[in-house]
Amino acid sequence: MSVPSLKNTYLNEVVPALRKSMGYTNIHQVPKIEKVVINSSFGAEMDKNGVIELRKDIASLSGQSPVVVKAKMSVSNFKLRQGMPVGIKVTLRGNKMWDFLLRLIAIALPNIRDFRGVPSKLDGQGNYTLGITDHSIFPEINVERQRVNTGMDISIVTNANSDNEGAELLKLLGVPFRKHSSSEQTAA
Repeated sequence: MSVPSLKNTYLNEVVPALRKSMGYTNIHQVPKIEKVVINSSFGAEMDKNGVIELRKDIASLSGQSPVVVKAKMSVSNFKLRQGMPVGIKVTLRGNKMWDFLLRLIAIALPNIRDFRGVPSKLDGQGNYTLGITDHSIFPEINVERQRVNTGMDISIVTNANSDNEGAELLKLLGVPFRKHSSSEQTAA
């Protein structure tokens, strides 16, 4: 089985760069990506065919079958009953995770109109969650048959100890973070 190209980049370029910049003495101190979770939720008003189509779309872009998440309790204000489907999620690890990250970074994110980078806010523990409002930015999604644009959250879970370590890892992997200096914002 061949090694995905982004994993190869991580092993050959990112690990030595992180060891040098962060001063790690042991290779096991270098942060790594543990998993990627793709999560898409929808309202209770979505029909059964819409759920099936969304499940097919998420399966085609993740490479594995997603799990349908059901409501744990009834909420009358939202017309939600216990056991109704409310979302879809899939957890990627290993080679499928690296392949998905490469498609996200190199193909899908630059495919967004007027793309200026993703927000650089991490969760405080080195993990990063990116919200996408339209999942048709991925080339695997057939735009002609799609009726409803559905958003998704992509969570990149790392074993970094801090946000600085996690941000440095993601930057070196090629995640296009926004620049925050005020002089660059006025020039744009």
